[in-house]
Formats: sequence, C-alpha cells, structure tokens
Amino acid sequence: MSEEYLLQMTGICKSFSGVRALDNVNFKVRPGKVMCLAGENGCGKSTLVKIISGVYTKDEGQVIFEGKEITKITPAEATRLGIQVIYQDLSIFPNLTVRENLAINSEITAGRKMVNRKRWDATAREALSKIGCNIDLDAKMGELSVADKQLVAICRALLFNAKLIIMDEPTTALTKKEVDALFVTVRQLRDSGIAIMFISHKTEEIFEISDDVCIMRNGKNVYSGQTADLTRRDFTYYLTGRELVDDRFVPTNISAEPILEVKNLCMPGKLQDVSFELRKGEILGVTGLLGSGRTELALSLFGLAKPSGGQIILNGKSVKIPSPIAAQKLRIGYVPEDRLTEGLCLQQPIADNITLASLKRLSNALGLLKKKDIYEDAAKWVKIFSIATNDPKKNASTLSGGNQQKIVLSKWLSNDLDLLILNGPTVGVDVGAKQDIHALVHQLANEGLAVMIISDDLAEVVVNCSRVIVMKEGAIVGEMTGDAITEDNILEIIR
Repeated sequence: MSEEYLLQMTGICKSFSGVRALDNVNFKVRPGKVMCLAGENGCGKSTLVKIISGVYTKDEGQVIFEGKEITKITPAEATRLGIQVIYQDLSIFPNLTVRENLAINSEITAGRKMVNRKRWDATAREALSKIGCNIDLDAKMGELSVADKQLVAICRALLFNAKLIIMDEPTTALTKKEVDALFVTVRQLRDSGIAIMFISHKTEEIFEISDDVCIMRNGKNVYSGQTADLTRRDFTYYLTGRELVDDRFVPTNISAEPILEVKNLCMPGKLQDVSFELRKGEILGVTGLLGSGRTELALSLFGLAKPSGGQIILNGKSVKIPSPIAAQKLRIGYVPEDRLTEGLCLQQPIADNITLASLKRLSNALGLLKKKDIYEDAAKWVKIFSIATNDPKKNASTLSGGNQQKIVLSKWLSNDLDLLILNGPTVGVDVGAKQDIHALVHQLANEGLAVMIISDDLAEVVVNCSRVIVMKEGAIVGEMTGDAITEDNILEIIR
C-alpha cells in the first residue's frame, strides 16, 4: 500500500438485517488534502464514517491508517489515532461555556476529577489559538452562532492532535459569508498537513473546497479521483445516476391581474415599506442576506408575524391574516425553512403528515377522520413526488431529508391553493430531490399557481424565478426580471 495515503479502505462491506448498506467500497484520503465524500441521502456515507470512527464494525474489507492495518477500531482508538468527527449537531453542551466545552474532554481523558480554572483556561486558549480564533471563553455555547459553534468544535478536535477531521454537512445552516469564513479555516487546516474529509452534496461548494472526490450511490463508490478531473455535469450524473438539466423557468400562464398586492408593509426593525405584486403563474424570488427581512415577509403573509402597518390585498380584496388558520382559509400555503421543527411531525406516520392540512376535507359530517381517504390521499402524493417509502404508515423520521421535504410540500399541495410560499425549499436536500422539487414547482406555476421562493441559494433563485426582488435591512432594494436575473447582478445589489 502506498504511503501517499493517510487512510485507505478496501472492499468495505456492511449489512444491517440482511440489507447491504456498503458494498465493496474502496476509499482513500491523502494527508494535507480536502477529500469530499459526496452522495445523495441514504447512499451509505454515514455508515462509512461510522466505520472509520469506530461506531460500527465492518463486515468485510481492510482498513489501513498511516500504513498500518487496523483490524478492529473503537471510538477511543480512533481518537487516539487522530481521527475526529464533527457531526451536524456538533456534539456540544449548549448550557456550558466555550471554556468548559473545550476543556471537558481533555479533563475526562486525563481522568481528572477536580476543576482547575487556570488549567481549563490554558486548554481553551490553546485550542482557539490553533486556528487564530477569538471567541469569548465565558460565552454560553447555546448563545453562539452556528458558525462560531463549528469553530469551537474544530478547535476541540485539534486538541487531540487530529490527523483526519471529518466534517459532516458543515455548511447546512450557514450563510454564504459564514461558509466563506469556514473555508478559510479548512484551507488553513489542510495547509498545516491535516487531512479533511468534507461530506456534502452541494456541487459548487465541493468544486470550490475539495482536492479529491469520492462519490457514492446505493452503497457503492461510483467515482474516486481528483476534483480537477471531474466536470459539474459528470458529478451530477455520478451522484444521481441520471442526466439532470437545470432548465430555467419560463412562465406560460401569467394572469392579467395580480392575485397578491403588498403595499407599504412595515414591522418595527424587520420590514420597511415593502411593496410588490404577484400574479398567478409567476414564480417570484425573494432573496437577501440573513436578517434582510425575507423570512419576516413570509411570516407576515402566513399569519405568523403581525405587521404594524401597510396593506395586503388578495384577489382584489384587502385582508387581515392574524393566524395560519386564517391564511389557510385564504388559500395560502407555507413551507418553512426548518422542516424538522416547523414543518413535520417526525414521530407520526407519513400519511398523517401529508394530510395534516386537509383534515377538514378528510373528515365526515361528525368530524371523524376517514382513514381510508387519508391513506388514498397520501398514496397519491407518494406517487406524484416519488417519495421513497413502501408504507405511508411508517414515521416521517424514517425518510431522508429530500423525501421529508416532499412530504411538507405534499401537505400543502393536497389543498386547493392560490399562493404557495416556499422558504428555503431545498435546504439540506440532495441534488436529485432538488431537481424533482423544482420541476414540480415549475409545473404548478404553469398550471396557474402563484409561487414565492424565498432563498439565499442564488443558483436556485436564478433557475426558478421569473422575477426577483432583493431585500436589505427590511426594505426592497432591487428588482429584476428575465435575462437580467443572474447571480452577479443579485450579488452586486446585496453587497
């Protein structure tokens, strides 16, 4: 085996209850390089990471780290070898300070039982100094931004002389500015000789940050090589197994009169005299930096935030929207950015989640639910959206992020809507599911639905929206249509 590689995995297999999660996977990581592990949800990425970190034991195959074969690895042994995993939840203690989060693992490893603030201070400062990070040691972790929490997690990993740092979807909850800052840190770690294993399905980020790529599909690695040798088109094909084309949305059925008119909408510190129109058959994009007012606008249109002034006109009539129930009666649907806490009942059946906003329609005169109709309705949407389940009675928590998002969309589309508001419609969704969602939204708009997409994913805005408004500090600062909608034009206004 070549000493060129820090980690080499050959012929890795792993099965659960007779189902093969990993099938003869070969995998290599070079020291001082960023290797991206890519694949759609359910492809086996997490299983492979858990084998590397000692959480799972492989059924077959060979693992070599720093030129030595490892026959059995435990989490403790992985840490001793210099393998550190930074999971999406970051594994922090939100009620403890930065100092305590940085020092506690070292204290436990050393078997210490008495707190020594001076020693804890020194440990924490040493950790932060490794990447030139300046965060208040007395700040509670739960009060930090996601970006700062990640930096603390990285510093904690470096305390254990990390040689391989695995980052699991590290940019999911970050703004573009925060992603850029994270990439500076990743490059700094790489240049110091540390190997970075970067797990993602975001095409642009992968091509920006990675030196090498391993792409997985259905438990197998279908491509391994240097990023520079891979085109974006090939990357998408390897990832999904199909050719995907990002066709720009071209409206074919825009109504003469606006269905929605917003006039001088205000909310102290959030919205400033926001005015715009939206017609049936149109997809309106609303974008801007975090805190620009884009989400507050959505919440005010769905009765989740109360504007202090202004007017909302729907179908030619001035309306008040004091609650989501009132919004639903006005035929408005809203897909929130955080589907896990705001859009789904994860421990409830898929069928119940799909029909949650249609219970009145699916009840009899006495208000009793018609179970047969519920499952028939759910089955229809499972088929339309190709939701990956063989039983809609299973809990929503059993599905991947992309399939969960399809459930949230189905919940509203099973109603007869005039206006659908999508806030971050494909956050945390893999490229194949993203394409499916976009295609359906295009179809719905061309069938006469008015759609509003709120997103900071500029590629998503450009491909899907026939008109875009840009927000900054609660106000609309720019508007563009047609060919004028480009990422450069939007960035010029945002900055």
